[in-house]
Amino acid sequence: MENNFRPQGFSILPLVVKNLLIINGIFFLATITSDMVWHVDLAQYLGLHYIGASDFRPYQFVTYMFMHGNFAHIFFNMFALWMFGNTLENAWGSKRFLIFYFVCGIGAGLTQELVQYIQFRDIVENYQYVRFNNTSVPVDEYLNMLTTVGASGAVYGILLAFGMMWPDSRIYIYFAIPIKAKWFVLIYGLIELFSGFSSVDNVAHFAHVGGMLFGLALILYWRYKETGKNPNLNIRFKNPRKSENYDRPKSDWDYNKERADDNKRTDEILDKISKYGYDSLTKEEKEFLFKQSKKN
Repeated sequence: MENNFRPQGFSILPLVVKNLLIINGIFFLATITSDMVWHVDLAQYLGLHYIGASDFRPYQFVTYMFMHGNFAHIFFNMFALWMFGNTLENAWGSKRFLIFYFVCGIGAGLTQELVQYIQFRDIVENYQYVRFNNTSVPVDEYLNMLTTVGASGAVYGILLAFGMMWPDSRIYIYFAIPIKAKWFVLIYGLIELFSGFSSVDNVAHFAHVGGMLFGLALILYWRYKETGKNPNLNIRFKNPRKSENYDRPKSDWDYNKERADDNKRTDEILDKISKYGYDSLTKEEKEFLFKQSKKN
């Protein structure tokens, strides 16, 4: 049976993903409204400023995740959150997913601040003015222009987690090109890392990498804490063989992974029944469906 990933519908979104989508939408509408009606740029207050700038506030490490620069920015972030986040939250539970989301988002912000500090340390220490758009601008005013917004760091962390939980699931790029989740995550991570060193656009590429790294660290910490084993970078959250698992209780990771895989396969079998009828099932599929009905 093909292992294709299909996100769930909007009507059955889990609690955290649903509320994150709503809150991000509210912030985006508030940003547009405040600019049109009161000519106030909310990003100046809620976006993440350079840590040495006068407009920087600690709460911006949280609020910047709910701010977006334009419709395309919020659309693609929220689409990825819906596509991968609902499956992850259903497997982990709402509490763990929420913690993971904020750790990745805040970690992305910290990474961006570190990179900017390295980039602009010399300017801050040795200059009072900066040449910007053919005009001399005071350093503090220039630093206040360095504003980071968006949930991309948290979303990249979610993408990494999905790739580790279901590495062989197929994701369709542009709804047409199939690629396994593990390769999808690896390629996107490398693209962001390369772009961080070579690109001159306004995208916070290192923040995306930071979100993935903080997500990886948290996953490995949880895995180590629950299994008592030394984590390694090749971890894929697959259930151990029975001989390896005999003397060790099943961890939350193993249980949640098994439950999510069973639910996914049940849905695929039910889809097959709706299209081709019960008689189209193999003997193994019928036995699996019977066992699942006993569990429920």
